Amino acid sequence: MKSILLIGQSNMAGRGFIEDVPPIYNEHINMLRNGRWQMMAEPLNVDRHVAGVGPGASFAQAWIEDHPGESIGLIPCAEGGSSIDEWSPEGILTRHAISEARFAMETSELVGILWHQGESDSYGGRYETYKEKVCPLFNHLREELNAPGIPIIMGELGEYLGESGFGKSAVEYKQVNEVLADVAHSEKNTYLVTSKGLTSNPDGIHIDAISQRKFGLRYYEAFLKRTNVVDQLNQEEGWIERTADREWTINEEIFVLSTKFATGEIHFDEFSIKMATILERK
Repeated sequence: MKSILLIGQSNMAGRGFIEDVPPIYNEHINMLRNGRWQMMAEPLNVDRHVAGVGPGASFAQAWIEDHPGESIGLIPCAEGGSSIDEWSPEGILTRHAISEARFAMETSELVGILWHQGESDSYGGRYETYKEKVCPLFNHLREELNAPGIPIIMGELGEYLGESGFGKSAVEYKQVNEVLADVAHSEKNTYLVTSKGLTSNPDGIHIDAISQRKFGLRYYEAFLKRTNVVDQLNQEEGWIERTADREWTINEEIFVLSTKFATGEIHFDEFSIKMATILERK
């Protein structure tokens, strides 16, 4: 199984409203939880009780579509509100991410790192020292994980920042994006994904669920082609609907039905009848 490390702050963890997009269930997409690989379900990166949709799920689904019959595992290690200083090589967030990645590498091949961070560093001139902090982090991750050529994909900060809500203070997001572009230009195997056209939740800082699905596709495009993604993708149009129309496997049906019962959406009698019907087809 291939695996992907997800790091950064809340827009990597995901704050898109779950009810705004159809769920992605795929028995070939796993997430690391409590040391075990489990079938992925959102919220994937539960750093907070308000966690929601991030870019990881659509990235993984796009990967699966290009690798039928194979499996991918997501390693969620993003931390909402974290600054670049908290991602220092010796910082606890970095140590945790390395620890989780190493654990995942016992049963998978780590093939990529997705990074989205910078809202917390978009004011007070912090962008001026951003590159000198993020480059050592990336080098440290590659060294500690014994993966010198592993691609690191960075996402731009949203163009909606600096306008309203919690995002109003992020007035230097353009400068951070310029630094990210410089990093992508100067560092090998490091790529940048545009945030063009992405929209936010009403809070003005977090990427909404529909845009997170699109963002994940852009991350995958950069990963697949080892290039910067500088514009919106044609495949973004209608992708959510096409994915929602995919027929679930029996294992996925069981997973969804069990979730509905466990969360009180259906009663035991209905669960038992529907489960028996599914198992008859197995």
